[in-house]
Amino acid sequence: MLKALLEPFQHPAPKLPEAGKQQTERKKKARAKNVNVTMKRMWSYLAVYKKRLIAVLLMVMVSSGLALLGPYLVGVAIDDYLEGEGGRAWGQFLLGLSMTYIFFSLTSWLQNIWMIGIAQKTVYRMRTDLFTHLHRLPIPFFGKRQQGEIMSRLTNDIENVSATLNSSAIQIFSSVLTLIGTLTVMLWLSPLLTLLTFLIVPLMAGGMRWITRRTGPLFKERQRNLGDLNGYIEETLSGQRVIKAFSQEERVMRDFTARNEQIRQSGFWAQTISGFIPKLMNSLNNLSFAIVAGVGGVLAITGSGTVTVGVIIIFVEYSRQFTRPLNDLANQWNTLLSAIAGAERVFEVLDEEIEVRDERRAKKLSSIAGAVRFDRVSFSYEEGGDTLEDISFEAKPGEMIALVGPTGAGKTTLIQLISRFYNPNSGEILIDGHPISQIQRESLRSQMAFVLQDSFLFEGTIRENIRYGRLDATDEEIEEAARLANAHSFIARFKEGYDKKLLAGGSGISQGQKQLLAIARAILANPSILVLDEATSSIDTVTEIKIQEGLQRLMQGRTSFVIAHRLNTIRQADKILVLKEGRLLEQGSHEELLARGGFYSNLYNRQLKKSG
Repeated sequence: MLKALLEPFQHPAPKLPEAGKQQTERKKKARAKNVNVTMKRMWSYLAVYKKRLIAVLLMVMVSSGLALLGPYLVGVAIDDYLEGEGGRAWGQFLLGLSMTYIFFSLTSWLQNIWMIGIAQKTVYRMRTDLFTHLHRLPIPFFGKRQQGEIMSRLTNDIENVSATLNSSAIQIFSSVLTLIGTLTVMLWLSPLLTLLTFLIVPLMAGGMRWITRRTGPLFKERQRNLGDLNGYIEETLSGQRVIKAFSQEERVMRDFTARNEQIRQSGFWAQTISGFIPKLMNSLNNLSFAIVAGVGGVLAITGSGTVTVGVIIIFVEYSRQFTRPLNDLANQWNTLLSAIAGAERVFEVLDEEIEVRDERRAKKLSSIAGAVRFDRVSFSYEEGGDTLEDISFEAKPGEMIALVGPTGAGKTTLIQLISRFYNPNSGEILIDGHPISQIQRESLRSQMAFVLQDSFLFEGTIRENIRYGRLDATDEEIEEAARLANAHSFIARFKEGYDKKLLAGGSGISQGQKQLLAIARAILANPSILVLDEATSSIDTVTEIKIQEGLQRLMQGRTSFVIAHRLNTIRQADKILVLKEGRLLEQGSHEELLARGGFYSNLYNRQLKKSG
């Protein structure tokens, strides 16, 4: 029955062809290599606290020695008592035994406290490195992963490492030392009884090998499933309005249940199979006790050899101490596998190439005039098709460049290339005559401001959110930016004014008000290049007129790229780029494009008829 239940996890391969066997062996070696590499990288974090680790190890050695001394003193005292010599030494024996266990408790407490401190500092550094590294990764990394899955690596996976370092590391050291010490004393007392105790070791090793070969992959699968579930939860919580608007609660629950079931399955089998360990150890421990007690009792009664009642008592306790470290090692091994799986996922992110890998060779521009030129630029997010193909145009400093075209034409992608969120596959982009690849990203972006279609506001006050555009701005400059964006009037209506607290995402104010704050933030940044991606799409018509006036003042003398679906808002643009399916169909002023009677003219006339 049990064999049938566990069969899916045994990965049997009755008759693999030679190529299949070689592939299986390569996978095993790769997994072993990954584990070894992960352990070495973990040690690189722990090695910083080498002196403290040595102190912990010394405490572990002392406590392990004291744990062995206690049973030995009890056995010696019993032999002395049976031989009629115990009466005069009982007081010394009790004092010695008490001091042994007092010092044992003290050293155990010290090693735990010190190790917890090392573990927390190590995990603190790992979490800091991971968070810092995430903010240095390019935008494509985040586009291919769920936010919740990334968060799972920062929380669940790091926490697994923390739990293991807090307790498992000490238990592993202690178990190894106790095992060595116990074996040494047992051989000294009675080689025969030691040999009998060792009869259970092959059974123990075989059982442990069978269990750990199956639990390792299961713990990794559980961590992956947990990351997937966290990503789905984060996604559904962020999209609650859409879910409820389309009445998709039941479908979301079905998808959640399916993912939750995956975690239940992998977690169930991981915990069930690893749960065999203590049961196996207890059974073998009892078997060892029966063998030692039976054979030792016969030897003590017959007077054969040096086995006495005291030696039997010592051996019974030591046989338990011999199997207990093995039991602890087995239990901690599964915890260690879970921690390694978590650490691998953390190091997987840390191994991602950072965005600023070429920054040392790049130039830092203190200021830019705003000249932008695309020279036969092509770009694709994935292989197999270009999102932008052979794009060429030039924007002079201070010009307003409008981007129009159907959804999916590549307008936002073009803006992302200017911002160096992505690099073109071919062609060249120049800023003030400098290839964009040779300009430091921070230098470029510090002189750009963005107002995106979906404005994001951070948890904090309105003042803090506007100041995000320029951290050294004064309160007067913040208010002036808000006035230019037409945001001051609605801010003033709040009792707290600019100190009104906003929740994450700007919850508590309307979408239009969030957009106004984003525009104020861009105005405060005082950029050389301004990017407006559907900046007025969430604003009513009356407010839009006022915003357009403010934006006209802001764009004066600055190169501006404006994405808009409503063509009447970009008639005054110096140049309009008409995109369709990643190609630049037309470019020119509003009047020039209308005179040509092409795609732009048809699009404009259709919108004019609808509005009329």
